[in-house]
Amino acid sequence: MSDQDQTILICPHCGKPNRVAADKPLTKGRCGACKAALSDTAPIEIDGPTLEKLMARDTGNFVVDLWAPWCGPCRTMAPAYEATAAKHADRLRFFKLNTDAHQDAAARLNIRGIPTLIAWRGGRQAAHQAGAMPQAALMTWIETHFPLVA
Repeated sequence: MSDQDQTILICPHCGKPNRVAADKPLTKGRCGACKAALSDTAPIEIDGPTLEKLMARDTGNFVVDLWAPWCGPCRTMAPAYEATAAKHADRLRFFKLNTDAHQDAAARLNIRGIPTLIAWRGGRQAAHQAGAMPQAALMTWIETHFPLVA
């Protein structure tokens, strides 16, 4: 398998890199080190160090929802984010980062308001969206920035 046919996915549970066939459904992938799922049909809660590893080494496609438990718009958007994750789980990974618990990560990303969604495609930041979105707008945003998931 050539490097073009595989993607490096960082395990959101143990932080180890995994080589995965680019055409394999993400929900079928398991970490070679800890055996945990590399993706799920529900967003996976991550911490600041895991986000750093994702940004530095992961060459897959993923979205991070930066949120806080006290944030009304974050709680309002959560069901739409979960539904979008369930729909696109085989082609795109969805993560959540609590900005109250991981303020250093939010500061490094220069987050000024929540909820904020950041999309990474092929190891590079592809899009940034501040503010809550209803499900239709969220689906359009995802499909715009990740045309292969539509």
